[in-house]
Amino acid sequence: MATLKYKARDIKVLKGLEAVRKRPAMYISTTGPRGLYQIAEEVIANSIDEALAGRCTKIDVTIHKNQSVTVVDNGSGIPVDMHPEEKRPGVEVVMTTLHAGSKFGGGAYKVSGGLHGVGVSCTNALSEWLEVEVRRDGRRHFQRYERGVPAGPLKRGGKCHGTGTTITFLPDHEIFETIESDYEDLARRLRELSYLNPVVRISLTDERSGQNEVFHNKGGIGAFVAFLNENAAKDSIHRPIQFHGEREDTRVDIGIQYNAGYQENIVSYANNIRTWEGGTHLSGFKTAVTRVLNNYARKQGILKDKDKNFMGEDAREGMTAVISVQLMHPQFEGQTKGKLGNTDIEGVVNSIVGEGLNDYFEENPTVARRIAGKAATAQRAREAARKQADLIRRKSTLDGAGLPGKLTDCSSRKAEECELFIVEGDSAAGLAVQARDSRFQAVMPIRGKIINVQKYRLDRVLDNEEIRALITALGTGIVVAGNGNGNGNDNGTGNNEPDSKFDLDRLRYHKIIILADADVDGKHIRTLVLTFFFEYMRPLIEASHLYIAVPPLYRVKQGSNVHYCMDDKELSKLTKSLGRRKYNVTRFKGLGEMMPDDLAGTAMEKETRALRRLEVRDVIKAEHIFGVLMGDNVEERKKHIAEHAPDVEFLNV
Repeated sequence: MATLKYKARDIKVLKGLEAVRKRPAMYISTTGPRGLYQIAEEVIANSIDEALAGRCTKIDVTIHKNQSVTVVDNGSGIPVDMHPEEKRPGVEVVMTTLHAGSKFGGGAYKVSGGLHGVGVSCTNALSEWLEVEVRRDGRRHFQRYERGVPAGPLKRGGKCHGTGTTITFLPDHEIFETIESDYEDLARRLRELSYLNPVVRISLTDERSGQNEVFHNKGGIGAFVAFLNENAAKDSIHRPIQFHGEREDTRVDIGIQYNAGYQENIVSYANNIRTWEGGTHLSGFKTAVTRVLNNYARKQGILKDKDKNFMGEDAREGMTAVISVQLMHPQFEGQTKGKLGNTDIEGVVNSIVGEGLNDYFEENPTVARRIAGKAATAQRAREAARKQADLIRRKSTLDGAGLPGKLTDCSSRKAEECELFIVEGDSAAGLAVQARDSRFQAVMPIRGKIINVQKYRLDRVLDNEEIRALITALGTGIVVAGNGNGNGNDNGTGNNEPDSKFDLDRLRYHKIIILADADVDGKHIRTLVLTFFFEYMRPLIEASHLYIAVPPLYRVKQGSNVHYCMDDKELSKLTKSLGRRKYNVTRFKGLGEMMPDDLAGTAMEKETRALRRLEVRDVIKAEHIFGVLMGDNVEERKKHIAEHAPDVEFLNV
């Protein structure tokens, strides 16, 4: 038996912030753009916590030309006196110690979003340098850190008026894939915060581009709902409903607005943190809305004695809502704070929403009847749609029986190695069948432009032959209600039913690849397909199963050498290397004009193809864009196209 050489001396103890630099992904999930955004968010969160405590009314964020970021607030300033145990200034303790701060003791902050986060010390650890200036006790105080380590002691500077904190940091290029902060990511978050904290004026300046925005939304959550719903504003059936309530140390703010559409859009927050996966506050909200609407419909005779209660999805059809709770001790699941777990909050939100919505219905009977009538119509459509969905689901089996005839399947039955190409048109699909590897690549054609799922209820969507065939081929079923954000879907009787029967484990292909022409029509068809996946199969996107193939627009042949160019820009660049040498350029009007080798080498063969993986980085922005581009508001779409037309470099018509 071999002697064990593993001894105590082999155990490495990482001190201070060394662990963060050693394993950054454990603290910020990724060293890509999301992680870069996260370290800026940690600094901004500190300023917002000051606002929640009633000590801050102004926050200024600046992205500098050297990629450093500055956050300035007029809060109370991080303490600079000596910490009794650490024997160091409070600001140094905060900047160099994980999980250090008054948020843990509950003294200085009644409500905070920072308790379960990685904190500003993580930003310090992952920055090439960070400088902090504290205005407190009538003086300026300054300290610099280099890769998390103090470059010198805290210095006491000259006199100053007012209080506050200024933090400037440069993300470490040794840690991050890029150190260029994304303006739109920060603007989106600051806009959110301005709605949730209407007393705070927030500015964002980008010295790289000259962009500047000020966010100060005094309308609060009601204005937030209107913003989220603006692409359907002409079809809104009432003005935003806004109310709040308090129970002991918890405050609940609610905004609701229904439109004539069919999708629900609910966003939830706990202490200003976006809870992407919902949680107990969202469950309490859903239960209350369904209960109140059922009671009202029974009372008004909209639901008869023989009628079933509305399901949650009926009650929320066409609903846009914002839920914001502020509580003393939030219990989030995981470092990303995706889900709120406080069990008592469900009852608190349920009670406040029930009272607020009941009062609104009594004071606004016309609006109440519109909402209840919409739910009744949704109920009838849901029952018809479920019958169709169940029929499709029964036909879709893992062993391949009952698969659509238009599908040319692969021989492998191992889902993790299988790919499905969704191809525009029968002729292009025939070409793809010749170009594929039949062992693991399946091909399914779609004819023409499929139904725009933004404009119709699910029963109409499932009438579409192409949609039915696609659902059957994939095998998962569909998400039949809303955005799937939450713990369940209350049916008004106290029983929770899942939002859908979507089952990711039944997915037959782990790569789903949309393959369309490189021209405008192809992009339109691709957008229609993406809209369907976003609305009814979003878990596929979230699990990184959806891709877009990038077929070439040009083939350039020079002697025995063949080059492919994706657009005019690539073609121009290539022809300038080639110089005066003779070459022949072929422009593909569509996939059908290619030879099998052309398609295989550029879009299908694993070693040489180009694929773009789809991900949803910002659900609010994505839902807004889909609504603008695919919804009924023509004026909003024209405005969007006009605003972004200058960004288009090449337009292939």
